[in-house]
Amino acid sequence: MKLALRYPVIIEPLSPEDGGGFGARAPDLDGCMSDGETPQEAVENVLDAIEAWIAAARRLGHDVPAPSKHVATA
Repeated sequence: MKLALRYPVIIEPLSPEDGGGFGARAPDLDGCMSDGETPQEAVENVLDAIEAWIAAARRLGHDVPAPSKHVATA
């Protein structure tokens, strides 16, 4: 399993002022986010962003936080 798939992701609709579509972020990785026209596209894009975030952190010698165990709530 890819490491990116282990991190929780939050998906939210974007306002028309923000361009519409959907935003996706990985709260465990500071500033790691992406967007897409559909929720699925936002998830695919944020998975790429997670991989890039982790690669950059390792390249710079920074710690990579372990994935948290977020529980979905309604």
